[in-house]
Amino acid sequence: MRNFITSGVLAALVSASAAAMPLYHNNFEVDTTANWTLNNGPSDAAADYFFDYSTVGIPVSPSTPMGGGTRGMKLQANLSNGIFGGMSVSPNGLDVPATYPDYTVRFDWWSNINGPFPGGGSGSTNLSTFGVGTNGTTPQWPGGSQNSVWFAATGDGGSAADYRAYSTAAPTSYASGNAVYAAPAGAINNTAAYYSGFGGVAAPAAQLGLFPQQTGTTQVGSAGMQWHEVEIEKLANLVTWRVDGLLIATIDLNTVTLSGGNIFFGHSDINATSSTDPNDAALLFTLIDNVRVTPEPTSLALLGLVALAARRRGR
Repeated sequence: MRNFITSGVLAALVSASAAAMPLYHNNFEVDTTANWTLNNGPSDAAADYFFDYSTVGIPVSPSTPMGGGTRGMKLQANLSNGIFGGMSVSPNGLDVPATYPDYTVRFDWWSNINGPFPGGGSGSTNLSTFGVGTNGTTPQWPGGSQNSVWFAATGDGGSAADYRAYSTAAPTSYASGNAVYAAPAGAINNTAAYYSGFGGVAAPAAQLGLFPQQTGTTQVGSAGMQWHEVEIEKLANLVTWRVDGLLIATIDLNTVTLSGGNIFFGHSDINATSSTDPNDAALLFTLIDNVRVTPEPTSLALLGLVALAARRRGR
């Protein structure tokens, strides 16, 4: 007696497998410093891959399972050098498209900024950065040589361009009004109504207790001082960026050149001066937790359909 698997059942199995089997996962609860490469632009960069963020009053990230810890990856740049600079970090040897052409990178992101709010303290306008398609060995930052598709946001809403997209086609970022941005008229400033679901939050009470300068609430539309669930999806020729489910930007890969199959996270200071805040090292940083890279169901479904066709030919 032969056992047959229908295409519908196979598709369901493939979809479940895609959700359950990440190609890469890091919750930072174990020190994985040796598994990362720091690519530094002209900056006094710092990366802590085993940072206990509860020590600065940040609550557990949204994707952390019940009972999980508060370790994450802390990234910083230009704390004292006083230059326009940035940095990026990539996991060693990761090459996602070599196995699956379509995939999604998901992670929890927190942009911590020095107060008081809403304006932020000295030097608070920094960028959190993240992208795909890099070779993993070239610094990806606004003033560098771009070899990937990547995205960035300020934490304090202190720039005319608070939400940004970069590529080889736009090495200094796609300008406001460009069709890559999902907001009406391509708006990229935090004041646009499209981003009004972000911001307007106070620092965690535990952080305020440690640092009394963290008073007030952040600007409406700004991304800082709260956890966000981020998704960067590569599907066919498109790369999309979503924050808490809100589409921010879409880039057509037919218009750009990628240098590899790795991912990166980073931090940049878009100003040529460093913060004079004595607490900047403790308060001004990008925080990343629960990184998962998973194949899109379409990638696995294609393999499944090939197997199904082979099975049918063999009957």
